[in-house]
Amino acid sequence: MATSGWTLTENASLLALNTFHVQAQAAQLLEIQDSATLPDALALPSVAEGPLLVLGSGSNVLLAGDVQGTVLVFANQGIDILEHRADYTVVRAAAGVNWHKLVLWSLQHGLSGLENLALIPGTVGASPIQNIGAYGVQVGEFIQTVEAWDRDAGQWVRLDTEQCAFGYRDSVFKQQPERYLITAVELRLPLLHALRMDYAGIAEELQAQGIDTPSAVDVANAVIAIRRRKLPDPDVLGNAGSFFKNPILGVDQVEVLLQSFPELPVYPAEREDQRKVSAAWMIEHCGWKGFREGDAGVAPSHALVLVNHGNASGAELLALARRISASVLETFSVAIEPEPRLIGAQW
Repeated sequence: MATSGWTLTENASLLALNTFHVQAQAAQLLEIQDSATLPDALALPSVAEGPLLVLGSGSNVLLAGDVQGTVLVFANQGIDILEHRADYTVVRAAAGVNWHKLVLWSLQHGLSGLENLALIPGTVGASPIQNIGAYGVQVGEFIQTVEAWDRDAGQWVRLDTEQCAFGYRDSVFKQQPERYLITAVELRLPLLHALRMDYAGIAEELQAQGIDTPSAVDVANAVIAIRRRKLPDPDVLGNAGSFFKNPILGVDQVEVLLQSFPELPVYPAEREDQRKVSAAWMIEHCGWKGFREGDAGVAPSHALVLVNHGNASGAELLALARRISASVLETFSVAIEPEPRLIGAQW
């Protein structure tokens, strides 16, 4: 079934809609090309009467089983400048826009802020949910407004930064996953921005490239080079990027850990009495880096990345993740949690 604004397909495969490339089926797939038609599509009896799951490009989910009800995908496109000031520009991007495409677009237009978030897989609409972040930057720092359909109120809403309740890999959209359907994001991007180069080897990469006075484009290129070197391409090897979040611990607990594991990398956290510790280092210390059992494994280049070597099921990948988490807990007395959303299972 199709209209000019949406398409509905029954018994749809989700293989091409998740970057782990695990096989799963949806009772029906609803693709939205025009967000203005979303309320009408949601009112269809077959959609309204069952559960609804929103997928971006499936880059931050693990499908542990088939999906009952409707899977909703935003295919709306468009990047527009809403406001242009002397020191910043407000940009509106539709939910279906590829995230990396938006980063490149912003750099081409002389804007900065998003350079550290280059090459993160996924869509613009998915970016606020996890408050995506990399190399010391989180997207919530630059989001001014999120446009969404509020399913509880049955109306369009515009949520400002405070209403989005951004935290480390967290937001109101993650806390209330059934309520908001994000259709567009507005970002306030500076023309001049203090570049962040003190995280995870960016300065070293720029130095290796012989760049002494880097621009935002240079930082983005350095990030792209690092990510391509460390993280497997999901088009080649199924994965969802970093599978585990870096734990946030109290300063006292970190000091105790460092007494036994002095090489454990520790980073600042949002609160002064907390620190962020490296989940990748702990996982590698436990011997999981490069592990493979059947087609489920851990990337040899990065211990945080679970990979599908071919035909691993979502359940098999989840079982491996649980074994890794239990190993870290036993060794360090630290609980690590998955970053991707688990569909069809609980952690």
